[in-house]
Amino acid sequence: MSEKIRRTAEEAARFGHPSYVWRAGQERRLQLIRKWAKTDNARILVDGCGVGMYVRALMRYSSHVVGLDIDGKVLRGADDLPLICQAAGESLPFPDNTFDTVLSHEVIEHVMDDRQTAAEMIRVLKPGGRAVIFCPNRLYFFETHGHYWRGQYHFGNTPLINWFPNVLRNRLAPHVRAYTARGLRALFKDLPVRIVYHTQIYPGYDNIIARWPRVGKTIRAITYALEHTPLRLFGLSHFLVVEKLAHQGWV
Repeated sequence: MSEKIRRTAEEAARFGHPSYVWRAGQERRLQLIRKWAKTDNARILVDGCGVGMYVRALMRYSSHVVGLDIDGKVLRGADDLPLICQAAGESLPFPDNTFDTVLSHEVIEHVMDDRQTAAEMIRVLKPGGRAVIFCPNRLYFFETHGHYWRGQYHFGNTPLINWFPNVLRNRLAPHVRAYTARGLRALFKDLPVRIVYHTQIYPGYDNIIARWPRVGKTIRAITYALEHTPLRLFGLSHFLVVEKLAHQGWV
């Protein structure tokens, strides 16, 4: 790997560059969003939109989809979209009670303050609106954001890092969080919300299917079946849906 490519990969792992491509795995996640949150003619915020893949997908269903990201360089890939802004998730530039749906897709693990980011998502939701969060599962077998060793960043999937004790795990992967189910839910503690749905999901294996279709499709079928068993706990990502409640000081 060239030094330029390595630096680009490290930057993506640190800041999060979600979804440069749209394939079966992304389409599946889109349908989960549509199942559990309002999308048709809804006011939607994609909090951490990257180059805007999910903004474009959600615009199939609504003309008011706002994309927000902290990284202006990445946002240049979304400059064809009508409603895009640069800001941090910890300080969303929108009034209270603005959106029907807020999507955070593999982003909250990268922010400086994930608790404040969660609070901001709830603040800008309308009562009855839902936040949909995808983020890394601590029990997944691989750390997908690469790792550091002796001060050097190494790109790629690294097995079992997330199973190590925090003191060691956070030395190897200080640039990204991975959440236990309890830890993720704790971000919304004392906020005016109810947990609507929480599970774990496995990858789409699109890269494997592109190279070895039969093998990849078999792996996909098996792991998608595991999502209906206790072994879902080892899935790649958490899928959490929370709904904002009417609460004094928030409405």
